[in-house]
Amino acid sequence: MMKIKLKKIAKVLSGSTAPKDNEFSENNGKPFIRAGHLEELCNGKSLMELPKIEESVAQNRKMVLVPENTILFAKSGMSILKNRVYKTTHEAYIVNHLAAIICSNEIEPDYLYYFFRANPPSRLVLDSSYPSIRLSDIGEIDIDLPSKAIQKKISKLLKQAEEIIFKRKAQIEALDQLTQSVFLEVFGDPATNPKKWPMGFIKDLALKTQYGTSKKASEDTGKYPILRMNNITYEGHWDLTDLKYVDLDDKEVEKYLVHKGELLFNRTNSKELVGKTAVYRFEKPMAFAGYLVKVIPNEKANAEFISAYLNSKYGKSILFSMAKNIVGMANINAEELKSIKIYIPPKQLQDQFAEIVQKIESQRELFKKGLVELEKNFNSLMQRAFKGELFND
Repeated sequence: MMKIKLKKIAKVLSGSTAPKDNEFSENNGKPFIRAGHLEELCNGKSLMELPKIEESVAQNRKMVLVPENTILFAKSGMSILKNRVYKTTHEAYIVNHLAAIICSNEIEPDYLYYFFRANPPSRLVLDSSYPSIRLSDIGEIDIDLPSKAIQKKISKLLKQAEEIIFKRKAQIEALDQLTQSVFLEVFGDPATNPKKWPMGFIKDLALKTQYGTSKKASEDTGKYPILRMNNITYEGHWDLTDLKYVDLDDKEVEKYLVHKGELLFNRTNSKELVGKTAVYRFEKPMAFAGYLVKVIPNEKANAEFISAYLNSKYGKSILFSMAKNIVGMANINAEELKSIKIYIPPKQLQDQFAEIVQKIESQRELFKKGLVELEKNFNSLMQRAFKGELFND
């Protein structure tokens, strides 16, 4: 295996400034890729779904067109730190915030794609306060280059391993959809209330609401982990990868701890995200921050039912329409939350629904743990592949 500078086997370039909004076309021309598109493209969105630029506009603006199988990643801005690497599936115009690498015949595009997955582009950032990567530094990267046959073998193996990860993610997504499907099957569409449940308001189902603590949280000291708005996902799950900690005195413990079976509602966020709602399902209580509202359900309600209602397509549309913009952020306060109309099925039926949700969540947790192991193994496989430990010429 020989070591070679990337610039010897590939062309490194960047794109052009983005066109004006009125220069895009929905159907004609070739797609235009911004740095902000990388996340959705890496998650499987088709390149051809992006807004397009017609050839006349591109020529007038001297835009940069890259071919199929070009490797892209962000080269300026905080998005560099996300390390999203994408291989184009069609010709496309690209923005100047992206680095593009066009492979010569000496290197397989898939091999280079996985090389940058194993060796994240952010390692080339000199100052993380103002992240940027120089094209010249990309060209100076040393790559261990085996024969084309070995490159293909490595690429094929890594692709197969990654497809297993994609399948596991699809299974988790299917479980998310299953909860909503069961909700609609049991209670009916909340937009039309076909089962004629009596109507009321969230306040009719709440024993108490409580804003979270405004205490400053610490990265590593404090008795209680504290849940913040970033810990609730849009779909109504928990992401505990970035927790902080806080101390609470005896009076604060009662107010600012959330317990199993209670609900947390994100009252301030962007207009698209405000109103994120999740049931707290953990045995050990945690603190919760001021941008969250705790809802303790009364004897008429199960928190799983309220959460599924607010996370339904209908619930999301209600939350979006009632969110008020205040100084760049959208807000729905506790009183407004309590004023949301909701149908009220029998508590017994809500509890039966909650039991089904628990089973789905248990399966989801198993899949998530499996996904973590798959990703760990995949990363290990990539490292071994590019150290020459899997195949040799």
